Amino acid sequence: MSVGLLDHYNVRTANLAETVSFYETVLGLENGDRPNFAFPGAWMYSEGRAVVHLIDISNMDEAPKSDSGAIDHVAFVSTGFEAMKAHLEKTGYSYEAREVPGGKLWQIFLRDPNGVLLELNYDAAAENTA
Repeated sequence: MSVGLLDHYNVRTANLAETVSFYETVLGLENGDRPNFAFPGAWMYSEGRAVVHLIDISNMDEAPKSDSGAIDHVAFVSTGFEAMKAHLEKTGYSYEAREVPGGKLWQIFLRDPNGVLLELNYDAAAENTA
């Protein structure tokens, strides 16, 4: 029995345009098809899969949370560690790069406009041969 891999995560935002722009410009996701729900939002795609769902709460009687609640972070299996660091440097977006003790995993941490902490994980062995 297996729970499987992460399908997507959802962010409720009062800043839909800024959040879509972040996921497109900083992470390289694509704003794609989304079912015709009764509320506005966007689905952000990576490699053909909607991995981030956004709900626009700007016209709802709901205040945006000042943090990401009980969720500490969301992680992606990623490739192109050096290219992502160069991209983030070019865009001026703040991030922290780390190496997990043991040297098998490299990581990049950054926050989206809503304070959600994102963890990008890179297999060090695969990155060294790329």
